[in-house]
Amino acid sequence: MATPTAEREQWGSRIGFVLAAAGSAIGLGNIWRFPFKTGENGGAAFVILYLACIAFICLPYLFAELSLGRNSQKNPVGAIKAIKEKGPWSLVGGLCVLTGVFILSYYGVIAGWAVGYIFKDVFAPAVDAGQYFTNFIADPSAVIPLLALFMLITIGVVVGGVEQGIERWAKVLMPILLVLMLVVIFRSVTLPGAGAGLDFYLNPDFSKIDGAVIVEALGQAFFSLSLGMGAMITYGSYLPKRENLLVSGGYVALFDTAIALMAGLMIFPAVFAMGATPDEGPALIFVVLPQVFEAMPLGGFIGAVFFILLSIAALTSTVSLLEVVVSYFVDETSFNRKKAAWLVGGFTFAFGVPSALANGAVSWLSDMSWLVSNNIVGQNPSFLDLMDFVWGNMSLGMGALLLSIFVGWVWGSEQAIDELQQGSGDTFRGTLAKSWSVFLKYICPLFILIILANIVGINLIEQVINLFG
Repeated sequence: MATPTAEREQWGSRIGFVLAAAGSAIGLGNIWRFPFKTGENGGAAFVILYLACIAFICLPYLFAELSLGRNSQKNPVGAIKAIKEKGPWSLVGGLCVLTGVFILSYYGVIAGWAVGYIFKDVFAPAVDAGQYFTNFIADPSAVIPLLALFMLITIGVVVGGVEQGIERWAKVLMPILLVLMLVVIFRSVTLPGAGAGLDFYLNPDFSKIDGAVIVEALGQAFFSLSLGMGAMITYGSYLPKRENLLVSGGYVALFDTAIALMAGLMIFPAVFAMGATPDEGPALIFVVLPQVFEAMPLGGFIGAVFFILLSIAALTSTVSLLEVVVSYFVDETSFNRKKAAWLVGGFTFAFGVPSALANGAVSWLSDMSWLVSNNIVGQNPSFLDLMDFVWGNMSLGMGALLLSIFVGWVWGSEQAIDELQQGSGDTFRGTLAKSWSVFLKYICPLFILIILANIVGINLIEQVINLFG
């Protein structure tokens, strides 16, 4: 195994790290998944649960990944090997790397849809939104070139390196994202009838909370921060020892959560103002919202702006997904950054083609019920659905569970606390440090197990409520 001779790259500034790491977390999960999950689970009450899960479950786990990465100055595989060189634990790092590759393969397909939708009002302004989406995602001549374009842009950013590539582009893209979101929010909340959407989103009805809503809020909070695939280990490995991980990690979570909340302010006032319903599921973004945009003044412009910002959010995430794998090859082999980025990016594109063809273009990829006969993945699952279930849900959850156990029990929460104390002064000591240790060793694994059980159709919280109710 070759050992790289070049000094490890580092972020040029705290704001650069925060924007890049927040960009990793901010993606389709925030702007696409968070609004439709909120719509399906009762609105404001779900949002409050989501915020509680971020603060009390996800943030403690985020500190664990960051501390492991900075301590080792390695990718997920190298980080674990630096602590436990022999034994099966390094396979957990390998799982993170594989998860990054395969999530990127189908995530790039959906990101390509967002790019294509920027031009929808130019090429098909009057076409029925539902029919347009069905035809668009089933057209190989559209979706495959868009996947290729998105992967090329992602590779180009990663080839530039940590400071001159990822950080530099994060400093450009994240402010643009914020400005574009504010434009759409302003237009949305000033529509006649927008008040009903704001009431749904901001006025909680706690009678809507049950075991299923709690688990959905927990799952959304956890996956929205890009936890469990080693991205924060990798990004943390580029941080200097003088950096305060508590402050930096806190800013990442704050920024990520703020973007998710802003996404709700963009979508719900407009949806209610135009008489649509908020519980449309994944179709909310690509079917319902285009109909909403078409019905409002300046709708074509606002629609284009929305899908530009969705594309930017997706790009900041695909960059981190690719960086996890590239970092592995740079650290653990003789590959340089450029070679690793093109090799991994090319493989990912090739493996993404079946997902691109799995939405009507190829029948046996579009309906894989012949392979999966149960309803856990959904009715008539496509190849893309299976990829999301295996890698975007099960693998991500398993990675997070095993990493929390590794940091809390194998490396040891005491060593992790020592790492977190570097750069934080006297902030992380005493009761705070002990409380974090308890969260990491006991509470985080328990709640991640609850998420995994829910993925396979077992709602443990609801069963406990029923048992004692």
